[in-house]
Amino acid sequence: MIELDFYGTLVAASLVLLLGRGLVTRVGFLRSYNIPEPVAGGLVVAVLLLILRTFDIEVRFDTSLQAPLMLAFFATIGLSADLASLKKGGRIVGIFLLAVIGLLVVQNAMGIGLATLLGLDPLMGLLTGSITLAGGHGTGAAWGAVFSEKYGLASASELALASATFGLVLGGLIGGPVARLLIKRVQVPGCSPQQAPRLPRGFEQPNKERSITPFSFVETLALIAVSLLAGNLLNGLLHGTAFELPTFVCVLFVGVVLRNGLSALGLYQVFEREVSVLGNVSLSLFLAIALMSLKLWDLAALALPIFIILAVQALVMALFAIFVTFRVMGSNYDAAVLAAGHCGFGLGATPTAIANMQAVTQRYGPSQIAFLVVPMVGAFFIDIVNVIVIKLYLTLPFFAAV
Repeated sequence: MIELDFYGTLVAASLVLLLGRGLVTRVGFLRSYNIPEPVAGGLVVAVLLLILRTFDIEVRFDTSLQAPLMLAFFATIGLSADLASLKKGGRIVGIFLLAVIGLLVVQNAMGIGLATLLGLDPLMGLLTGSITLAGGHGTGAAWGAVFSEKYGLASASELALASATFGLVLGGLIGGPVARLLIKRVQVPGCSPQQAPRLPRGFEQPNKERSITPFSFVETLALIAVSLLAGNLLNGLLHGTAFELPTFVCVLFVGVVLRNGLSALGLYQVFEREVSVLGNVSLSLFLAIALMSLKLWDLAALALPIFIILAVQALVMALFAIFVTFRVMGSNYDAAVLAAGHCGFGLGATPTAIANMQAVTQRYGPSQIAFLVVPMVGAFFIDIVNVIVIKLYLTLPFFAAV
């Protein structure tokens, strides 16, 4: 038995991130499908530890940093949520959000139904539903911890991270084919595939630069710290009531209130790029620790049934994008790009959605609507509505005996 303390675990997590970056840089498949660096590096280490275990060598890590890093990540999501930006998207954001909610409901119903048919705990159906597919690694790990502690579901966190990783790959795989199928049905505005147009500059906003300084860093760190403190206090107040929520949701909510409250009062404008940097660092370190600590041997018995559920979920996502998302969004070119984006964050994450849309627009032409709506809904609003949908499912009599 090899046990790494706090510092050893932090060093190991940093090396995992460097390994992941090297792999993503050099391996075309990982780069093409936008596999995150901590996922690539963490899974390699998890496999190596599985091999070492066959020689009776086990490595244990100090995971005390995981919870604070996860909560810090969700605090930055809240601090990045500008509610005033809803006005820019208008009606189309609302319509797309309704389509997203519809998918969340379908994913959970499908996950629970398939888990029951395969003789698994219905909670595993939720974990292989919107929690990990629409929620991604961060949300999956957070709910995995809740299911382990509150409901006694063994290996819930490991299952959540494995499902999220599988979904991430599939989200990048099906987005392009779905978009190409749909584009055959519509007229592409003003551009042939050979022209390879440049993406709208408004999405990248390259001219909006603001330097990160020690003082601005401390300001942003203070906002995150306040979100963590107030979020934990709020969680304590709601504990045991009908409004009880996971801690990460309370932290996210406090971040939203801070961001929009300070802005409305004219007291402070959140530095979005700095918040994003700190959020990405927190998520990367959290994922590195979580993934390199994966006990793959605990998942061996679940491999086939879980694969079946996730494969069906991918098919459902593709059909939903074609027959629902595309149609409700107008059955035009923008709708086809939105459908590709929906495949990305419906199974994986917002970066996968952006990568899907970029692959389409680089070939067929820009879609300003898609690049406005998908990041707005995929980066924040989906987390809020996903929590509501999950909580509603957990209140069903079906889970009363769990």
